[in-house]
Amino acid sequence: VEKLLLEEGRSVRATARNPEKAAFLKKLGPVDIVTMDLLDLGSVRQAVKGCDDVIHCAAALYIGSRKPQEEVVDPSIKGTQNLVNALSHSDVKRIVHTSSVSAVRATRHENGHTFAPKDWCEDATLKNNPYGLAKAGAERVIRNWAEGRELRLVSIHPSIVFGKPLNKRHLEGSMSYLKHFLKGPPFVLDFHINFLDVEDVARAHVAALVEGEDRGRYIIHSGGMWMRDIGLLLKTEFPHRKWATRNLPHMLAYLFAFIHPKLTVRQLRDNLGTVVNYDASTQSDLLNDVKSKENIITDTMRILLEKD
Repeated sequence: VEKLLLEEGRSVRATARNPEKAAFLKKLGPVDIVTMDLLDLGSVRQAVKGCDDVIHCAAALYIGSRKPQEEVVDPSIKGTQNLVNALSHSDVKRIVHTSSVSAVRATRHENGHTFAPKDWCEDATLKNNPYGLAKAGAERVIRNWAEGRELRLVSIHPSIVFGKPLNKRHLEGSMSYLKHFLKGPPFVLDFHINFLDVEDVARAHVAALVEGEDRGRYIIHSGGMWMRDIGLLLKTEFPHRKWATRNLPHMLAYLFAFIHPKLTVRQLRDNLGTVVNYDASTQSDLLNDVKSKENIITDTMRILLEKD
């Protein structure tokens, strides 16, 4: 996002709890990096002071967190509450809020269901879906605050994000799905993954400052693939390596969860053999096109191979 804004000639301020860890952004151009902790209202007020536009994309995602309230929900909901409190005393007129398809997708749903921007995750709880609870709750906070105010607000709902990393920290999180093929066991789980490219996410955020409907909710999404099909694609594109293409039987997958540090029985129960689709037809309001799912996989893996 910073790179695109700089290319448009904008003055860009980025925030981080530890600015030293965000110093890599300086390579993009004259980015002003300031200290901000979303749970500290004073630092949020200082960070937004003098800004015309705000792109709020901070969130916390800890899969299998043992402290979901503290580590997942509070940074999103309390952090967004602090942001809107700070914005109440600012001159900001345009806000782009990064939400997630997790704020759209119900925790319990039929296999093969298609979710659209009008949908909300209404059934998430701290126990069964803390991330969905956090993202839907944070979006409601900012939308309720914006109601009746003379400003522009657009929400962006990306699916899982792959693509070129700017920093080694970007190799974690969602990229673990692809790193599995490099460093994981010689099998895949029967998972279906919906994803898009990080550059399309960035383009959508910058476009949403001026394009699309005010108060709009936009799912940004390229498509989905089974893990096995990803392995088969990699086998075709990079034949010099061996790639995992065999599905682990469901019963063995549950046994595997007991020894895997990040895999849980709940994840397996919710995802093994199931498909969720997203209606991203309105993303054309913001983007002329998005990168194909096949190119996302091969281009991202090419980068990972270079770093391996």
